[in-house]
Amino acid sequence: MLSVIRTNDTASLASIRRYCAKRSLVCPDQQVKLSTTPTLSCVSAPGGALRGIKILDLTRALAGPFCTQILADYGADVIKVEQPVKGDDSRHWKTKGEAEKWKIQDGMSFYFASSNRNKKSITLDLKKTKGRQIILDLVKHSDILIDNFIPGKMDELGIGFDTVSKVNSRLIHASYGPSGPYAKRAGYDLIAGAEGGLLHITGEPDGPPSKPGISIIDVCTGLYMHGAILAALEARHRTGKGQKLDGSLFETQVSMLMNIAASYLNMGQEAARLGTGHPSIVPYQAFPTKDSYIIIGATNDRQFAALTELLGNPNLSKDERFKDNASRVKNRTELRDELDGYFKNKTTKEWLMEFEGTGMPYAPINNIEGVMNHPQILAREMISSFKFDAAIDGLVKVVGIPIKFSDTPGFIRHKPPMLGEHTDSVLKELGKSEYTIDQLRQEGVI
Repeated sequence: MLSVIRTNDTASLASIRRYCAKRSLVCPDQQVKLSTTPTLSCVSAPGGALRGIKILDLTRALAGPFCTQILADYGADVIKVEQPVKGDDSRHWKTKGEAEKWKIQDGMSFYFASSNRNKKSITLDLKKTKGRQIILDLVKHSDILIDNFIPGKMDELGIGFDTVSKVNSRLIHASYGPSGPYAKRAGYDLIAGAEGGLLHITGEPDGPPSKPGISIIDVCTGLYMHGAILAALEARHRTGKGQKLDGSLFETQVSMLMNIAASYLNMGQEAARLGTGHPSIVPYQAFPTKDSYIIIGATNDRQFAALTELLGNPNLSKDERFKDNASRVKNRTELRDELDGYFKNKTTKEWLMEFEGTGMPYAPINNIEGVMNHPQILAREMISSFKFDAAIDGLVKVVGIPIKFSDTPGFIRHKPPMLGEHTDSVLKELGKSEYTIDQLRQEGVI
């Protein structure tokens, strides 16, 4: 199979060349060039840190798929199991105008593409006995099974942990938390954010509760679970046994309250909405400039003194109301009003030039176009692309891999799969004949 890898990381290129050389693969130098969108083609990609790990992915939407995508980026072999005909719901989640970017009417979206690269897709109807048997056959060859069905559903289907662990005692099964009075409630990012306090603390002080601009709880749940899976793999190295992992969006959100939760648990202090402000650090927020906003983060007295010096009023840091962080937290409104007067006198660009080289933490508030074209993002190869015939442009761009490995780098080696793209090949690997596969298709199992 021809894989396409894009990189401008010299360590990654060296690793690719070594891999190809050892296997007598053709990787000519003219195909390995450093640029913002370079392309390297060879028969297969070098394995990452998780090469050889096999994952059976029964998740949908974002948290689970994002978790398995991270593992796939690091080299794991992920088989995504989807419902026949419809597939993962996120295949159909398109933004306004997106349909015009696809040659096909349904079955693929940029949302799905952002969390399902480097995976194979097979379709199975788990309501059918033969579909569940195929799951058990795949479990025999898997290291990890991950699902996000409501608690009890996997047991009801006959593929819960008690069953699959008998089929494969080394299997690690990651799933939803099965206990607690709310365990069977549907889990969605926005719902967990409301129930878990995030919306209460997000927004302007005099405004309504607000939702973060991304599904942060979904994303962090995926991050948490991917770390837990790696820990369970390490435990298996020592014990030889798999185990059950369970978590939830709600528990992820509560864990992310961190200092907010600590203040309540130890002081009974209820949190309030502070806009871009911080409950324990002042000034640490956005300030309006002549034409937009700038973010300033003076997290200690030294930085605050440097800020007042730069503003031309060093005496401000000696003011009793602002002499230390505790005083600044107590008098945050007065300090904000003082600083507002300074920042409104210049444009954001002018302030950025003033702060350059001072060591002060600062930033403009970039729109997404600004982020995607940011020189640091381009230098660190955080934008990748792959050929995709289903796209009008023949190409799909995605955000790359944020963690760089010196010896076993992650790779974006496969495009997001079309629904059921690998059903036949996976079943053949299980020993199913063409005739049997045709029968399964006629019966609606696949």
